[in-house]
Amino acid sequence: MGGPKVVVIGAGVVGAALADELTERGWTDVTVVDAGPIPHTGGSSTHAPGLVFQTNGSRMMTELATYTVEKLVSLSTDEGPCFLQVGGLEVATSPDRLRELHRRAGWLAAHGVPARILTPAECVAQHDLLDPAVVLGGLLTPTDGLAKAVRAVDAQTRRAAERGATLRPGTEVLDVLVEDGRVVGVETSAGHIDAEVVVCCAGIWGQKIAAMVGLDLPLTPLEHQLVRTTPVPALAGQTEEVRRPILRHQGADLYYRDDHDRQVIGSYAHRPIPVAVADFDDWGGPVMPSVRPFTPDDFEGPWKDSQALLPALAESGVESGINGMFSFTTDGAPLIGESPDVAGFWVAEAVWVTHSAGVGRAVAELLVDGVPTTDLHEAALGRFEAHQRGPAYVLERDQQNFAEVYDVLHPLQPMASPRPLRLSPFHRRQEELGAYFLEANGWERPQWYAANASLLDEYTVPTPGDWASRYWSPIAGAEALATRERVAMYDMTALKRIEVAGRGATDFLQGLVTGNVATSVGSVTYCLLLDPRGRIRSDVTVARLSAPPGQQRYQVGANGNLDLAYLQERAPADVFVHDLTPGTCCVGLWGPRAREVVQSVSTDDWSNDGVKYFRGIEAHVGMVPVTALRLSYVGELGWELYTTADLGQKLWDTLWAAGQEHGIVAGGRAAFTSLRLEKGYRSFGADMTWDHTPAEAGLSFAVKTAKEAFVGKSALAALGEPTRKLVCLTSPDPQAVVMGKEPVLHGGEPVGHVTSAAWGFTVERAIAYAWVPAGLSTPGTEVEVGYFDQRLPYVVTEEPLFDPAMTRLRG
Repeated sequence: MGGPKVVVIGAGVVGAALADELTERGWTDVTVVDAGPIPHTGGSSTHAPGLVFQTNGSRMMTELATYTVEKLVSLSTDEGPCFLQVGGLEVATSPDRLRELHRRAGWLAAHGVPARILTPAECVAQHDLLDPAVVLGGLLTPTDGLAKAVRAVDAQTRRAAERGATLRPGTEVLDVLVEDGRVVGVETSAGHIDAEVVVCCAGIWGQKIAAMVGLDLPLTPLEHQLVRTTPVPALAGQTEEVRRPILRHQGADLYYRDDHDRQVIGSYAHRPIPVAVADFDDWGGPVMPSVRPFTPDDFEGPWKDSQALLPALAESGVESGINGMFSFTTDGAPLIGESPDVAGFWVAEAVWVTHSAGVGRAVAELLVDGVPTTDLHEAALGRFEAHQRGPAYVLERDQQNFAEVYDVLHPLQPMASPRPLRLSPFHRRQEELGAYFLEANGWERPQWYAANASLLDEYTVPTPGDWASRYWSPIAGAEALATRERVAMYDMTALKRIEVAGRGATDFLQGLVTGNVATSVGSVTYCLLLDPRGRIRSDVTVARLSAPPGQQRYQVGANGNLDLAYLQERAPADVFVHDLTPGTCCVGLWGPRAREVVQSVSTDDWSNDGVKYFRGIEAHVGMVPVTALRLSYVGELGWELYTTADLGQKLWDTLWAAGQEHGIVAGGRAAFTSLRLEKGYRSFGADMTWDHTPAEAGLSFAVKTAKEAFVGKSALAALGEPTRKLVCLTSPDPQAVVMGKEPVLHGGEPVGHVTSAAWGFTVERAIAYAWVPAGLSTPGTEVEVGYFDQRLPYVVTEEPLFDPAMTRLRG
């Protein structure tokens, strides 16, 4: 048999898809085990209503759903097709929801999924049970539909078995066996199975299986109500299972699908009902183990809302109902990846039917090829910070995600609770200055400061449109302009800082990053981490801090926990990788008067000769020892000043006092973003992801091909000329400021999407970075950005917009 010995735990839609995808790629020594019968395994797949909507603000989630649609459409069993492509219709009953449908239509256009906005009459023509007096409009996605999950399991497991896979129904996993940090087998109720790779696709049992290797999965099984009505007189005589599009009424947290002459109703409009893994049964009870008793009181409000939307339901009643369980995560994305501690143990968890085949393909690609077709950084198992994996945090956030699953969420909208969690040492001073905080990865980050309101007497700041001006203040614009003209302090503590040290640190980093870090002490290098395909995993700054005999030490400025995990997993025995972030802090001191401020409180040499651009020194600011790196993501003279957390407030106070005669201000994240975009600096996760190459992202300068070797180098040479590029778009209209993820159109057709956007207060233009075909990347090319129901004119513009000669940074 081909490939390593693989055991897939769980034969629901995810495990079935994975077995099918692995065997299609030649890995045929695959055993699929499930405690229940196959294909009626008794998990979430067995009771799932099967609605597949591709609409999602995440490109990853849409790609996973789109592949699921494409695959299931092609499959059938003796019982019939695995996918009924009847389309999907989302309706709005309020102006805000109608506006949201236009935004969602933009996501689909940006992701290449056909969809269109319907009038109320067109909605009723699609779904004749709708009340035309209630519906204001709708979003129709013709390729959506209904997945027949049990059939999909049957079709995919049968196909896998035909290629050589072994199916083991009625087989409970009792233990996952590990030797020397590596999976070696699975102990089951039917005996031992050797394994080199074990993939946990156990759904609501995922935590139980993962715990066998000491892995805590940050997910929560929650109950979700599903109701089947009595016969609806208006549907009398309907012989097809589904005639109408699947329907979502997100304003009431409800969805609907035909079931012959009845309607099936799913509701999120009830209190979150979490269930601990220890509290639900395996097979052996009167009903399948993923189903809990129906709680009729929770359905009273949703039933009234359903009758208001679909008046024909007034002549029917509730025939039956269940509380079915499925898993939620703290950020709504699946959990995909290999255990950091046990080699060969993989998980593909918290996956809905909607994304099942896409996840199956992605995991198969990871196992067989090492890299997936779809950018999975949003779903990577190691993405969470330590506090985000704690049981109390996971339980609270998972329940809140259930409550918000159909809510209209602004891109900047922070979680309301639990807050605050992570505070920089400057927090008290920021509160004194009237900081308005938003949250990111648990950190409280100032967006602007009320104390700077008086700056609006000096600077004229235009106001963007309603959506872009939420979680925003004109004070942010004044802070940006004050940074350009004077000096400002920015709290950069939330940025991930990693120490890489040891005898082999230089060689280790040289083999991973695209830049040359085997340089003198004090040098700082901007470089990339690539995957074997030559695509960007992250961008980092690498500062060489010391190089005594046998002990090299670097500080890596990274993008988050995935970078930390990536380095830790690959570090050899003579290299130590440590997260510095919790114990340290950082002030960004930037602006034309920054040198005057810091020099006035230090005996070290801060002149251009003393600390050149992209160099660093160990120094003192007043009484505070700092690591000072001459970097600036706002495009101004200045330094990132790092010290230990216990001295952070003293550092802030020292700089603040010294800066008073120079007009110093505290600047927030909103100003920072505007200044960053004026300078053309990319943000990983927004402007580029695992899906992009250095040349496409305009980052070829960070790749030193003269280096002997680094991950991805050999692949770069074979990539050829880019067919798409990240470009800078501008508009003179403040009302044209967008937020990101909007479609870019040319000739009326979608050709790309926006990544980051803001108003440029210095250049006095709306800025939107966007991915477009390379043929449209020439400056002067006119395009449009789809923004709700508007088409905003933009033009491709030469970058950077501010200080292209770099005189401000190098002065």
